[in-house]
Amino acid sequence: MTLAVRVRELSARLPAEQRGPGLDRDAVRLLVSRGTAVSHHSFGELPKLLRAGDLLVVNTSPTLAAAVDGRIGHARVVVHFSTRGDDGRWAVELRDPDGRGTTRARAGGPAGTEVRLPGGGRLVLEEAVSERLWWARVCGGEVSGLLREHGRPIRYSYTERDQPLSVYQTVFALPSPDGSGSAEMPSAARPFTARLVAELVSRGVQFAPVTLHTGVASAEAHEPPYPERFSVPEASARLINAVRAGDGRVVAVGTTAVRAVESADGADGVVRAREGWTDLVVTPRRGVRVVNGLLTGLHEPEASHLLMLEAVAGRAAIDRGYEEALSRRYLWHEFGDVHLLLPDRDSHAEHCSSNCK
Repeated sequence: MTLAVRVRELSARLPAEQRGPGLDRDAVRLLVSRGTAVSHHSFGELPKLLRAGDLLVVNTSPTLAAAVDGRIGHARVVVHFSTRGDDGRWAVELRDPDGRGTTRARAGGPAGTEVRLPGGGRLVLEEAVSERLWWARVCGGEVSGLLREHGRPIRYSYTERDQPLSVYQTVFALPSPDGSGSAEMPSAARPFTARLVAELVSRGVQFAPVTLHTGVASAEAHEPPYPERFSVPEASARLINAVRAGDGRVVAVGTTAVRAVESADGADGVVRAREGWTDLVVTPRRGVRVVNGLLTGLHEPEASHLLMLEAVAGRAAIDRGYEEALSRRYLWHEFGDVHLLLPDRDSHAEHCSSNCK
């Protein structure tokens, strides 16, 4: 059995809170890697695994109801609204409905293609971004209103059924003034609950909000990320620098938070307030300069995000962690279990419990 097949079998098909009575979002498992040392926990144990002075960098981007039905001629299509451009256009991906409530890849283009949208609007493809994405303009209405009235969260075939948008919002999500947001949930933060955040704060763990509006993932081709809009506020930049100057750890919650803060790091090693577009791709060769820990989901073997994980923790740690995740049947994808990568050279870190490997 190939690794890809094993991962598909371990896909989380429902959110944690729908898997049994009395469960909440934090009812997922937490794999902790410190170098090649691995331990197994519940996500509710996170406050005991961090310490006073640690900083969690969290993405406040809200998830959009980014999938909208449309028609090209008599053919049905699904439009995935990915990224809002500065000129009002949107990068979009056209998909074919698969008859099971999800979609499959579709060839894009050509320029000038018109998609009829609900409510009488039209989407016109104007310029290719990549083989699958096009810059497009909506005529006859605002995209924010279209998504609010006719959109639904983007759903992939490994999930069991459609879910309300609230299932795809994290506890850190804040509305954007211009209606921007993430086409797909910044899912590493999904297991956090208000209760867990309060417990972390009571133990002296700090939070630094940043924003990165993530686009539509490359579900089939696993392309590297393209430019995305981000913002690192002044208060968060100062907090990150203060923690780095002390003995606290800067732990990014999700690969989107890594991309945002690493894009705000100057040549002098100081993080400054910054906003705009980032085309940064974090790889082992580039390395990380701001974060020294990462809380993230489990990624498919072809995913470009694995290079970022390797940049944070090293190849040996990732290989060992994923070997354990597979053998212990951890669940993959946005409703699945979570992986915490911490420095292995941290003398203050909690020692592994008896289930360490």
